[in-house]
Amino acid sequence: MKICVVGAGAIGGLLAAKLAALGHQIGVVVRGPHLAAIRERGLTLQADGTERTFPVRATDRMAELGPQDLVIIALKAHQVGGVAAEIRGLCGPTTTVVTAQNGIPWWYFFKTGGPHQGTVLESVDPGGVIARNIDVDRVLGSIIYPAADIVSPGIIRHVEGDRISLGEVDDSDTERLRTTAKLLRDAGFKVRVSTDLRSEIWVKLWGNCTFNPISALTQATLVDICQFPPTRALAERMMREAQQIGEKLGVRFPVSLEKRIAGAEAVGKHKTSMLQDVETGRPLELDALVGSVLELGRITGVPTPNLTAIHASVALLAKTLGEAKARLRIEPRG
Repeated sequence: MKICVVGAGAIGGLLAAKLAALGHQIGVVVRGPHLAAIRERGLTLQADGTERTFPVRATDRMAELGPQDLVIIALKAHQVGGVAAEIRGLCGPTTTVVTAQNGIPWWYFFKTGGPHQGTVLESVDPGGVIARNIDVDRVLGSIIYPAADIVSPGIIRHVEGDRISLGEVDDSDTERLRTTAKLLRDAGFKVRVSTDLRSEIWVKLWGNCTFNPISALTQATLVDICQFPPTRALAERMMREAQQIGEKLGVRFPVSLEKRIAGAEAVGKHKTSMLQDVETGRPLELDALVGSVLELGRITGVPTPNLTAIHASVALLAKTLGEAKARLRIEPRG
């Protein structure tokens, strides 16, 4: 099977390595030192105390790979629009495309049949570039729960977790959904086939739209945010705003707000992805994780004063860091 992982960073690299272990023909789209290392030595995965290296085809030019059987888009949400036209070149008549971005996906209002059917969300797909280039009929949505990191160029470390949720955009049960789920199970993941993927997206987003921006501003871990009464109260207010929006869109929240916060607290001294990006000077996933919620708030008529204030603060932080080409991290005084 020909499989391309577009954006073989930490999570994309984990998926690529585990699929390569099954003997499939894997192509990875990467850049910079990561690309050079994989070309020279292969893609290495550290997991469960072992280390294995897999031969994969690495490139920064998708056109070199040609049509694939399966394309997994593992880029961050704000990166997809810039390469959507190139991704189209990876698609043949029967290619399946799995989206694996955090936050509200670009296809959220496609195949819903509701009053917002076909609405393009400018926060995640400005100008509809992604929707024009990636046929939604090819798409399977996913939620990726494992944690991984890049130890050094070409070397991925699987930190913990093996759960993936996978579903059709219209929540139907299809042969390609079952086939893709089996493929990922064979690669060692615990795959849940979802018939209500949007609700599950919201449960994950519920925490991401809250704890990620607070952590970026405060440099605090999840447990610190949850155990400091003022920020815990702020998180509750932000989550209540998000919940009202989701419920207006027909989303079911299967866990209580209090249980969702307790789950975040139980993670402990974990730095959110947005805090890690602030510390390394990478662009922030602010539009997908928070801006999209604000846009949905405007669509549904739900006020979002707390989310709006935090979004504005983080947006300015991102602008300041971007213009200065800087990063921000707390370091001990000498």
